[in-house]
Amino acid sequence: MPGVLTARRCSRTGCANPAVATLTYAYSDSTAVVGPLATHAEPHSYDLCEQHALRLTVPKGWEVVRHEGEFTPPEPSADDLTALAEAVREAGRPGGQDVPTGGNGRRGHLRVLPDPLDE
Repeated sequence: MPGVLTARRCSRTGCANPAVATLTYAYSDSTAVVGPLATHAEPHSYDLCEQHALRLTVPKGWEVVRHEGEFTPPEPSADDLTALAEAVREAGRPGGQDVPTGGNGRRGHLRVLPDPLDE
């Protein structure tokens, strides 16, 4: 969906931390590779937060090849910054009446508040 920030999160169930590493498996070599976060999410790899990237264990007989150095979150891309700017611009647009809201003044997970200067 255009204009929406889609920060990648850790793939581990129940973990909402930001992803900083990518895990891939080389099944033919019985090897798990944990490296810096891939530029794009791939269907056969897993994004991991720092904690899960550092604590990954593998079955007996497998090897883990781990990136040496620190895992750092990626810098926001121009697309991320543009989407954020558009969201702020949309939220600050005067006359929010042209934006459909539910009967309770809510739009999605955002709540529309009246301008105190209009009262």
